Amino acid sequence: METGSVTTPFGRRSMTLGMLASQVMAGEIKPDRSVDKWKLFRALCEAKPLLGIGDRALAVLNALLSFYPKNELAQGNGLIVFPSNIQLSLRTHGMAEQTVRRHLAALVEAGLLVRKDSPNGKRYVRRDRAGEVDEAFGFSLAPLLARAEEIEQLAAEVMAERLHVQRLRERITLCRRDIAKLIEAAVEEEIPGDWQDLYREFRDLIESLPRSPTTAQLELLLDELTGLRTDILNRLESRVKSAKQRGNADYIERHIQNSNPESKSELEPSFETKQGAIAEPDNDRGAVTAEKGRGKATHPFHQMEEEQSRRPGGRNDGGGLKSFPLGLVLQACPEILAYGPDGAIRNWRDLMAAAVIVRSMLGVSPSAYEEAANVMGPENAATVMACILERGGHINSAGGYLRGLTRRSEKGEFAIGPMLMALLRANAPAGRKVG
Repeated sequence: METGSVTTPFGRRSMTLGMLASQVMAGEIKPDRSVDKWKLFRALCEAKPLLGIGDRALAVLNALLSFYPKNELAQGNGLIVFPSNIQLSLRTHGMAEQTVRRHLAALVEAGLLVRKDSPNGKRYVRRDRAGEVDEAFGFSLAPLLARAEEIEQLAAEVMAERLHVQRLRERITLCRRDIAKLIEAAVEEEIPGDWQDLYREFRDLIESLPRSPTTAQLELLLDELTGLRTDILNRLESRVKSAKQRGNADYIERHIQNSNPESKSELEPSFETKQGAIAEPDNDRGAVTAEKGRGKATHPFHQMEEEQSRRPGGRNDGGGLKSFPLGLVLQACPEILAYGPDGAIRNWRDLMAAAVIVRSMLGVSPSAYEEAANVMGPENAATVMACILERGGHINSAGGYLRGLTRRSEKGEFAIGPMLMALLRANAPAGRKVG
């Protein structure tokens, strides 16, 4: 049985006040106190960020608990386990003994274990004539029993924080959807206002969020998006009330005509091909067909495309195709990043260099790629190669697919926009999209 006395570590290991505090706490356990060891271990796994321990330290603790013969941790059952480092290595699936020792020290430092070292530092048990444990030297699990309520409370806090973050992300996603669609509705209804500036403000807010945001950053973003959505709603509601007061039948008629309940747009409208053709997706591996003879839609996305076309990397290239912003291309086609110089793509030159590497890797002939660049423009050809790489598992012959798109581009029957939008939607959960 345990003596309950304070022990100091063997060898060069020094005694600390933290070790003393753990031993004092273990000595204050009520005699009838018990807890299910595996239930407590699950709580430890939840609370690990607040306890300062990692996955591998938990693996070592799991191995130690497996040497405890009972499911219930209790004083009456004894709380000392004494496996050798070799045995612990086997039960941690071959973890190196040096690594086992390091994580044992981390568990002691975190106040989850107490060392009870023998005179020679070895771990062993002394039994009486009846075979019962008289005294054992090894690691005491008493701190786990003493801190069981604290550990369960910490686990509850971690789970509550995780649920809070999940709800924040859900609300942010709803705000994003509302803002995008309200702006789209305002432009389609031809309601006067600085909708393009509002959309840019909206995108700036979304893009300012880090890849792994803190809870405070998510809360701040939600507040800002909620304020922006309220502003947009107030403008639209004011317009609706004004129209009702005037009894403007023309406004109501235009509203009925412009409504499109079958629109599939989430954040972007259909993108144009040349001469006012509207590109729509079909089922041919993400290719597009053109519906000509329709007028140009007025939309903040189109306005920004036109403005982008006057900037480098955002112009109309060969074949009448429009180059899209580099950031949009990389968001839709993240796999191309690995082929850029030093594993990054910073400008259009880097993207075109990466496209040449991908062309060779996918077996696209130099002549096919050169023809695509002549017809579509170099930026668009590189963008198409990035899209082909992203959808490589669905395309049997990358070279034949590229030649087919080149021929359609010559006829004005191909637009890159819908292809990029489809990839954006497909990659949304793994990208920077919140929620």
